[in-house]
Amino acid sequence: MSISASEIREKAEKIRGQIAADRRRLHQIPEIGMDLPETRDYIRKRLNEMEIPWRDCGGKVPDKVMKDFMEAGFPKMERAIGITAVIGKGSPCILLRADMDALPIREESDLEFRSCNSYGHMCGHDSHAAMLLGAAQILKDMEDSLKGSVKLVFQPGEETGAGARMLVENGLLENPKVDAAFGLHVQPVTNTGEVGYSVGVNSSSLDTFILKIKGKGGHSSQPQLCVDPLMIMNQVYQAVNLLVTRETDPAAMVALTCGVAEGGTAVNIIPDEAQLHIGVRTQDVEAAEHLTKRIPEVIDHYVKAWNGEYEMTVFHTPCTYSDRDLCREMVPYMEEVLGKDMVHQIPPMSGTEDFGYITKEVPGMFVFLGAGKPGNAPLHNSHMVLDEDVLPLGAALHAYSAVSWLEAHSDK
Repeated sequence: MSISASEIREKAEKIRGQIAADRRRLHQIPEIGMDLPETRDYIRKRLNEMEIPWRDCGGKVPDKVMKDFMEAGFPKMERAIGITAVIGKGSPCILLRADMDALPIREESDLEFRSCNSYGHMCGHDSHAAMLLGAAQILKDMEDSLKGSVKLVFQPGEETGAGARMLVENGLLENPKVDAAFGLHVQPVTNTGEVGYSVGVNSSSLDTFILKIKGKGGHSSQPQLCVDPLMIMNQVYQAVNLLVTRETDPAAMVALTCGVAEGGTAVNIIPDEAQLHIGVRTQDVEAAEHLTKRIPEVIDHYVKAWNGEYEMTVFHTPCTYSDRDLCREMVPYMEEVLGKDMVHQIPPMSGTEDFGYITKEVPGMFVFLGAGKPGNAPLHNSHMVLDEDVLPLGAALHAYSAVSWLEAHSDK
């Protein structure tokens, strides 16, 4: 081994202050969606300071996709723009990924560097980007000894469920061709420095159905002259929930939620329209395929049975899959960085992670890195805070895993 895990840890500790400064600045300027100009400019500036060439990756969001995003409540997103950078040269090539978008949540904390706007990095993506910048510095300093190339990607739009998709469709995994991929996510309710990983399916898929039901409004005293979209919405709500209990294997983990059900303005008015947003999470491919087929059928039959009309937008985010062979290789590297007792296999998470678009194309591994302790406010909570001691650990994990993987594969 050309460099030890302890040497990488030492390098990461030496730049702890800079990683924290990067994280704190990004924390103050959270942006949501696919186009994050202030965040992107800061990361470009830092890469320039490290003399690491970068380029934008992404492109125009198709009009249909943009319409779908807006129907789902996201702001208008005409472009998806990430940043890629390559350190080293030639093959093999490993991709290190950090997401960088925030959530539409107003932060409630006493941090001196809390958010300066109405959004918040309550999912820790600011720390992901900062840790990858730290890894970039470590890798750049040893670039001449790398046995291949490391491709960095700073990704927008993870919270849309399709940011990785947009970058993959616009060439993320080419030039140079990516052979393996690694990503991590902080976990504030796990002890700092502990890593949890799953082999195989790592996270749930998510299928989202945005349903707009069109009826015929009128006076509540004359329902025979109307087509009541609220009644239709209620029928659909009950029917799709019954699909889970009667048409999926009880052994399959399926969580169906109608997170939005809205319409109407007054008790004596039958409205013209109503909306129902349906989300289905599962780690069972057969269940996902069945429900993806049956939910639209049920919607169509119920709406038409009551003389309504509808528009429907559908999103799909696949399961993230941690490749068995890659896990077998990477786990010892992580144990060298953190200690054998700090790396554990855990059950797949019930949430969804769009790193799955990358693991559909190349062998990948996704892990959770503890950044707090049990009892802390969880991810997506307005009070969520992170232990910044995690920052050099994450940078070291990225850097050492990449260096070790390249060395193991340089002669293959």
